[in-house]
Amino acid sequence: MIPMTLAEVCGVVGGRLADADPDTVVTSAVADHRDAVPGCLFTAIRGERVDGHDFIEAARDLGAVASLTSRPVGSPAIVVQDPVLALGRLASYVIQRLPETMVLALTGSSGKTTTKDILGALLATRGETVWPRGSFNSEVGLPLTVLSCTTRTSYLVLEMGMRGKGHISYLCGIAHPRIGALINVGSAHLELLGSREAIAEAKGEILDDLPDDGVAILHADNPLVTAQASRTRARVVTFGESPEATVRATDINLDRRARPTFRVHYGGEVRSVSLTLSGEHQVANALAATAMALSAGMSLDEVVRGLEAYQPASRWRMEVAERPDGVVVINDAYNANPESMRAGLKALVAMASTSDPPARTWAVLGEMREIGESSIEEHDAVGRLAVRLDVHRLIAVGEGARPVHLGAAHEGSWGNESTWVPDAEAALTLLRAEVAPGDIVFVKASRSIGLDAVATGLLDETVPTT
Repeated sequence: MIPMTLAEVCGVVGGRLADADPDTVVTSAVADHRDAVPGCLFTAIRGERVDGHDFIEAARDLGAVASLTSRPVGSPAIVVQDPVLALGRLASYVIQRLPETMVLALTGSSGKTTTKDILGALLATRGETVWPRGSFNSEVGLPLTVLSCTTRTSYLVLEMGMRGKGHISYLCGIAHPRIGALINVGSAHLELLGSREAIAEAKGEILDDLPDDGVAILHADNPLVTAQASRTRARVVTFGESPEATVRATDINLDRRARPTFRVHYGGEVRSVSLTLSGEHQVANALAATAMALSAGMSLDEVVRGLEAYQPASRWRMEVAERPDGVVVINDAYNANPESMRAGLKALVAMASTSDPPARTWAVLGEMREIGESSIEEHDAVGRLAVRLDVHRLIAVGEGARPVHLGAAHEGSWGNESTWVPDAEAALTLLRAEVAPGDIVFVKASRSIGLDAVATGLLDETVPTT
């Protein structure tokens, strides 16, 4: 963060100092007291279940020099009406003080975090680059990412989540990206917005205020995405498998761990690429990052070297691990929507088909949240797809995933090919009893379901090596 005095911060956010020395210098900002370090400003946010004001002293014990609060707290504070809005104002001010920092932002229904991680790693080979940890993409996470920049930061990569209409616009108003990408539109947030068209409209806000000399990155294979092109004055660059895409992939193949190899085409140049990520859907994520990196000035050769060197950075997203007995666990339990669920199942089957002999497959699937009135239909479709893909064993976990099991049964599963269990513990018990050496187990659900415990529990098994 650019060092600032409390007096300067107070002026920027329109607050008032309470019990504080105006000359105290702030060198970083946090919103979780456990992240507090010497010299930081702790933002006390009142949530539905937890009030950050209750943790101010804990943050001070770790070195926080002051807090951003909504009321006086008896220790150094900048008091404002809304700490979250104040945090956004502070981040916007910092961006204005970093005119040499190129800001790149992306949004989409799935793949945002992986794409962001790839892009951050690519740009880091060029200069000091800041990008969010995990899915730090909200009205709190994005400003905190911005505030971690310094005057040496060459590139700032931002992931933008969306909770409704106007949310992306708010985040863009803080960060003012020069390169903005809408990487896909799917079913995530149907519960909030009611239709995919409405989701595209809300996510397309990332294009509205790009500067004339900026770049809009769009997924050429997604009509809902390309329909947003008229919203921007910026130059449009597309990516995908479409022959018309600016950055195009052809000749996609998967190895025994479902890691893609493909040929990337750009501006008359063609290069071969091998990814370390599993799943054919990772090609689109890599292409999105490629299009953004090329638009930021990297050469195709630089990008390809970076793609091939990239190692996954965020947990529980197609995270592949193997036990000593050869059981392979794919932990994709960070989040789920119909599109990512289908992609994951296809990756599972592709991985098994390239094993010698072909491996037995397990799909441990929980509920997909926030998909609205189509929830039963979409879960039913996932169960049917698992049968059509010939997944050997399907375990639907929790009441919300019961339609997955019913869909599989209606599609033609028989015996114990498809099973419903009430919770993650029951799923883990079943797996421990029946998984055999060489099997591949795919675990996926929305984050709140907690199926990462199934994946980690399987990997924590003490397995005989003889």
